[in-house]
Amino acid sequence: MRRDIFQAIADPTRRAIIALIAVQAMTPNAIAEHFETTRQAVSKHLRVLTECDLVKQEPRGREIYYLLEIDKMKEIDKWLEQFRKIWETRYGQLDQLLITLKKKK
Repeated sequence: MRRDIFQAIADPTRRAIIALIAVQAMTPNAIAEHFETTRQAVSKHLRVLTECDLVKQEPRGREIYYLLEIDKMKEIDKWLEQFRKIWETRYGQLDQLLITLKKKK
């Protein structure tokens, strides 16, 4: 079953895992050390992230490292861009209103 990337990032633990491996590739055991949960729970989160193509596996010797898929993160950023423009416009309007109110005083 293919999962939606927004479903994957909705979970705070998965977002924390993404933040960890954005800095450097990590093994599941190394990731699990950052959480008060089982290695199996972390593996389930990694499976969801892998199914969404947000992370990829890279074998290194006997270990498997997880790396962030930057292109998939760009897809999320592209979707958010439409809202970023709305927010910036509204903040600009708020700034203008505050300047106007300040001048009236």
